[in-house]
Amino acid sequence: MDIESRILEALDKVRPYLREDGGDIELVEVEVPVVKVRLTGTCEHCDMSSMTMKVGVEEMIKRSVPEITTVIAVNGREDRSE
Repeated sequence: MDIESRILEALDKVRPYLREDGGDIELVEVEVPVVKVRLTGTCEHCDMSSMTMKVGVEEMIKRSVPEITTVIAVNGREDRSE
């Protein structure tokens, strides 16, 4: 399975939790080792979006795709991890 497919699979694992709160996530760009994603719906402007990115999305992507070292939210609130 290619890297983008594995990233999408990882996003599918966190998506149900985001949807419970009226949000979602989309993959914007992949340039290994960096992934850009966008939180949508209520998650886009939520005060907890930084925590959601760090603990949920970023952790799941890095665990599923070890080639990825940086996950960036392109919602205006950038969250990086290197």
